[in-house]
Amino acid sequence: MIKKKNINYGKRNNRLRKLIIKGGQASPTPPVGPALGQRGVNIMEFCKAFNDKTKSFMGKPVPVVITVYKDKKFDFVIKSPPASHFIKEAAKLKGGSKEPGRVIVGSITLKQAEKIAEEKMKDLNAHDIKEATKIICGSARSMGIEVKE
Repeated sequence: MIKKKNINYGKRNNRLRKLIIKGGQASPTPPVGPALGQRGVNIMEFCKAFNDKTKSFMGKPVPVVITVYKDKKFDFVIKSPPASHFIKEAAKLKGGSKEPGRVIVGSITLKQAEKIAEEKMKDLNAHDIKEATKIICGSARSMGIEVKE
């Protein structure tokens, strides 16, 4: 008979939550309230800390990874806004194409794509700015936005 061992890896009781919240506008309403309330976290404490850290991203969607510990304390890591948000901003559009690849709804220049890549560099899986720019250009094409030289 094989016995199972209970191995405690230290972080086993931690819970991770990934949310996208508008910068500087976190409030205890959904999605923040239910996501943190069921874990027993002080929601207002999180909202105040998040709003203080994201004043520079006011109104932009900001991805955040929240770690909730056993004693109901929390840490959070703020990422930069999604590339699609920056691309829509640069192309001055509200949304992408309904049929990407067939219908082109707007365009951005390569310089704009490089600027977006510089802002997103820490969150992208790229070694240099040239590779990061290719990733941004691919995202733009998948949204139905043309990248011009």
